[in-house]
Amino acid sequence: MESAHSMSLGAPIGEEEMVAAAQQGDLSAFNQLVVFYEQRVFGLAYRMLGENEAAADATQDAFFQAYKALAQYRGGSFKSWLLRIASNICYDRLRTRQRRPTTSLDELMAEAEEIGGSSLALLEDVGSDPSEKALRQETLREVALALEALPPEQKLVIVLSDVQGLSYEEIVQITGMSLGTVKSRLSRGRTKLREFLNNAELLPKDIRH
Repeated sequence: MESAHSMSLGAPIGEEEMVAAAQQGDLSAFNQLVVFYEQRVFGLAYRMLGENEAAADATQDAFFQAYKALAQYRGGSFKSWLLRIASNICYDRLRTRQRRPTTSLDELMAEAEEIGGSSLALLEDVGSDPSEKALRQETLREVALALEALPPEQKLVIVLSDVQGLSYEEIVQITGMSLGTVKSRLSRGRTKLREFLNNAELLPKDIRH
């Protein structure tokens, strides 16, 4: 089997078989699913929670809860099922945790650059011209700061759509929202981001999904 780094963002080869084996108690099969999806789950948690330690903790909890709930998985998109668990964890923590002093943006970006599997890293084009890469990095820094200003329900759909690159249908499955609610919150979130970014593009055209 290919490594998680060499595979695409689609479902891993033999995913249904791995899930079925994991449901029968095969821990190694579940660990293979963890290897494939941990970067995507961590990317979601990091963009939602804004802190490396909090994101790592939420990621661990998401896989732990997923393993305990495997018997409840009834087929369909395992990715959507897993991301729904992760989204609920992040959403609950955003709503209930006591506000703490905001980490400086430089620290947030330094952490993201150190974590090759973060969603931010996946947006980088390593082959781009240095000046273009600098512009891209500055844009991503501004987007990261703008995301922190969004309410949780808008941040979630923005992260799932514009960072994770998921379709409306996938976001509906993950969040349990209606299609109309997803579109409405996505529209309001993008409007607030653009206002924060002084009417700049949400993300550079070549990395928007």
